[in-house]
Amino acid sequence: MAKRHSICILGGTGFVGQHLAAELVRDGHQVKALTRYRPGGRELWILPTLDMREADVHDPQTLEREFQDCDAVINLVGILNENDRDGERFSDAHVELPRKIAQACLDTGVRRFLHMSALGADADNGPSAYLRSKGAGEQAVRSVLEDSDTTRWTLFRPSVIYGHGDSFINRFVTLLKLSPPPFFPLPGAHARMAPVYVGDVAKAFQIALDDRHTAGKIYELCGPKSYTLQELVSYIARQSGRHRNVIPMPESIARLQARFAEKIPGKPLSRDNLDSLKADSVCSGEQPGLAELGIEPTLLEAQVPVLLHKVGARARYYEYRKEFRSHERLDDITR
Repeated sequence: MAKRHSICILGGTGFVGQHLAAELVRDGHQVKALTRYRPGGRELWILPTLDMREADVHDPQTLEREFQDCDAVINLVGILNENDRDGERFSDAHVELPRKIAQACLDTGVRRFLHMSALGADADNGPSAYLRSKGAGEQAVRSVLEDSDTTRWTLFRPSVIYGHGDSFINRFVTLLKLSPPPFFPLPGAHARMAPVYVGDVAKAFQIALDDRHTAGKIYELCGPKSYTLQELVSYIARQSGRHRNVIPMPESIARLQARFAEKIPGKPLSRDNLDSLKADSVCSGEQPGLAELGIEPTLLEAQVPVLLHKVGARARYYEYRKEFRSHERLDDITR
């Protein structure tokens, strides 16, 4: 039987966080999820060994207090866009916060720290502010914990992550619905990526908790195949019944579109997003990956048809609620 842990998750109410938190609870771990807005994570309230707390995660004293009773910390906090283009929000979320978390882990004696980065993360040569900040965040974690005999770190660099409730497949389904036939102009159409299933990402984190061989390593997480963005969107269009001729958008027009989209609430597209697409999101082979963790990557074509016939995170919510309520009824019967 695997060791039971007391785990604190930052970013637990996000897409990956909700999946991972549920799997950790299934494994019998005690999970604490820190969030700035507790109602935003209400779909996790049903999980029996999860404690959701509102907290200012950017405050070092708060982190130390919340980590006191934990033997593992997982950081999933990330943003794809920021309000301005000065890089300050990227730096706060991707560099300074991981540094504070790593230091709080060190100061409180947390044994394991698992940190989510991104493929293409490079502090010096990343083509976008997002990827440069992700690379700087990795450096910050390593600079704090590199020589520690107490806190062991593991970093994960996933490609685009898809699954129930994602913002990748679902976003393109929505855009395809809004786009009149027969054409669908696509920015960054030639960018390559190897989408990885959220269940495989969650499994990688679960395995790393107890596998001492993962300490001090960086894992690249990719699906079994790579595609251009154009190929992926064309496939999503066919599977969703929205037949469109997906055509590459010229870069000059794409950047003009992004300039206007940056002013829309939620920023559906930014110039920095386009810059990120200049770095292919595929595994380099220079770092270990899912195979080294004993995980067979899930084929995207096996999941997308199922995903398109679900209602996203809410389907998963009812699935967990049904499962845990059935467990409660069984407990009542056997008591």
